Amino acid sequence: MGLKLLVGLVWLLSWLPFRAVSALGWVAGQLIASLPSSRRHIGEVNLRLCLPDWTPAQRRRLLRRHFVAMVQMLLEYGYCWFASPERLRRLMRIQGLQHLKALEGRPVILMMPHFTGLDLAGLRISMETPVVSIYSRQKDAWLDEFFRTRRLRLGTGIIFSRQQGTRSVIRALRDGYRLYYLPDQDFGHRDSVFVPFFGVNAATITGLSRMAAVANAAVLPCYPRREADGYTLVIEPALDDFPTADATADAARMNAVIEAQARRQLHQYFWLHKRFKSRLPGEADFYAR
Repeated sequence: MGLKLLVGLVWLLSWLPFRAVSALGWVAGQLIASLPSSRRHIGEVNLRLCLPDWTPAQRRRLLRRHFVAMVQMLLEYGYCWFASPERLRRLMRIQGLQHLKALEGRPVILMMPHFTGLDLAGLRISMETPVVSIYSRQKDAWLDEFFRTRRLRLGTGIIFSRQQGTRSVIRALRDGYRLYYLPDQDFGHRDSVFVPFFGVNAATITGLSRMAAVANAAVLPCYPRREADGYTLVIEPALDDFPTADATADAARMNAVIEAQARRQLHQYFWLHKRFKSRLPGEADFYAR
């Protein structure tokens, strides 16, 4: 019942103008940022590792802005789940769509790091091209089914669970779907290499280069940029000479691209995930208290 009430609240918020939801998110985000929590600890550790030249006060201000952006994103899920296609177009503009259109007829992977607005961006790009994406199953059966139906509500994409592996994804790529792929979280040691991210060695999956090689797919980096009256989905040109025969070098290049995107809008990147949880033998746990 609690989950359904929350969904109902988000549905009500979806009727409000974007600026009104932003204002509510600012108030709630400021409050949540001031409360001690495990997520705040994770954010503090990540920012200390990634921005060592910043003062503690500068990092605290950035983390507070990030909490606001995260809460605003959560309150905006009503737009993802319930807004009309016309409203979605107004809320999520696209910059660089020509880079995608130029690859008509070729498999494409849209490399989307974890930024606020990523789900709205995924739904929006599915209005321009058929999209396949990968998701993590929810433990609650009702919530899992709700998320699935909302993501597929426009009839412009397909999704596979992470547990299903990549064969179905590769097949969809070859069938003309474009893969909306989020490769920048710590999934453990399996299928990962350790390469720098903001100067810190991070367990990084090599799925991007492997799938690009198997499907002969172009890789287009992209990210959503939150603005006063909505978002702009920025699609960058395809990566040249990618993938190579060196999966570790490809993973390092991917992280460098994501870092460059994050530095343009640091408060909008996901800092509350244990990005550096997996460590090499003998290395200490960064997040231990």
